[in-house]
Amino acid sequence: MSGMRTLGEFIVEKQADFPHASGDLSSLLSSIRLAAKIVNREINKAGLVDITGAVGTDNVQGEAQQKLDVYANDKFKAALEARDQVCGVASEEEDQAVAFNKELNKNAKYVVLMDPLDGSSNIDVNVSVGTIFSIYRRVSPIGTPATEEDFLQPGHKQVAAGYVIYGSSTMLVYTTGHGVNGFTYDPSLGTFCLSHENMIVPQDGQIYSINEGNYFRFPMGVKKYIKYCQENDEQTHRPYTSRYIGSLVSDFHRNLLKGGIYLYPSTQSHPQGKLRLLYECNPMAFIIEQAGGTASDGVNRIMDLKPTELHQRVPFFVGSKNMVDQLESFMERYRTED
Repeated sequence: MSGMRTLGEFIVEKQADFPHASGDLSSLLSSIRLAAKIVNREINKAGLVDITGAVGTDNVQGEAQQKLDVYANDKFKAALEARDQVCGVASEEEDQAVAFNKELNKNAKYVVLMDPLDGSSNIDVNVSVGTIFSIYRRVSPIGTPATEEDFLQPGHKQVAAGYVIYGSSTMLVYTTGHGVNGFTYDPSLGTFCLSHENMIVPQDGQIYSINEGNYFRFPMGVKKYIKYCQENDEQTHRPYTSRYIGSLVSDFHRNLLKGGIYLYPSTQSHPQGKLRLLYECNPMAFIIEQAGGTASDGVNRIMDLKPTELHQRVPFFVGSKNMVDQLESFMERYRTED
């Protein structure tokens, strides 16, 4: 452990990246760190206590809420409200954005958007899940409650984004626009320690991640790209390996480290795509771009899209730059056949 930097030490050290830093963003990230430790503790009890399974209600997207969805949402929301840096949150588990109405919150600079527990349906079978978060400066006047406009900002306005992956080890990965860094949780110390400094995604990869069970519902460009990935070609090291966990954080994390592409296209049943722009796509796009990769909806840069509603869905292709560029070329070539 000699010379190991903790997340808290690293956050304070990196305040120098912001010429007029007041410490607010550092404090906000500390509250996310605290909530992640609490959620990690509960996830590690799965199978021992009654925290798995559905609660019997659906979220705003019509998806069955798991007990841990609700638990994680409550813990992250409480941790953020307890600080005076956040004036409101928007969550995949909430119908509307939540404005914090305490006086200390009304004077806050930031709003947070989050998917409190991505892939929660996998908890019952002990598969890795995660938390995704995105931070913006508010656009409404300081001293007033947060408004929906504070949350409907394009991804390039993000000041920070990250995720926590609860797996064989628990890691927190984040960016503030100055590279991507990963911290592994040491449960014996109760501390996140810097383990992956300045993470860079390979420009090429040999992994593609997609639910191929929906193949016949995909756009023609995606179908052709999948067949391209499966062809034999020694020069381009094909066929590529298919790896799909079904948890965005888990698939993204593996491809970030090893190189690859994650695909969640539109389908006949979800013509606008299924992943949420604000809670999933924008934060992951910010991270991958800071690591040297690319995120696209098949045509446009994800972070250039202007949101029109909180729970807006979009097609999502993210990962190694050359692989995403190749996917876009297939989308363009076969667009008229859809």
